[in-house]
Amino acid sequence: MTIILLVIHLFLALGLVIVILLQRSEGGALGIGGGSGGPGGMMSARGQGSLLTRITAVLATGFIITSLTLAIIASQNRKPTSVLDNVPATPAKPSEPAAPLGR
Repeated sequence: MTIILLVIHLFLALGLVIVILLQRSEGGALGIGGGSGGPGGMMSARGQGSLLTRITAVLATGFIITSLTLAIIASQNRKPTSVLDNVPATPAKPSEPAAPLGR
């Protein structure tokens, strides 16, 4: 179950990266889907932006759900521990003072 969920999680992450890079950037940064908006394009700039925004929202929701599910599954396999479980039963002996340097 965990392996299948992890593979789905990785595909969602890859899809998010691709869809985000396809979006038209407003500041001229990384967006590679320029979206000319002319009649030669497959969709208008507004329709393409709206579709990519919806796809991004769906992929992001799926990514968050799989992240939470993987975290819950991972936490169920662990038993609770305490720092006090590692304390030794006998007190440690004090260390000897260091010899003075130089003489």
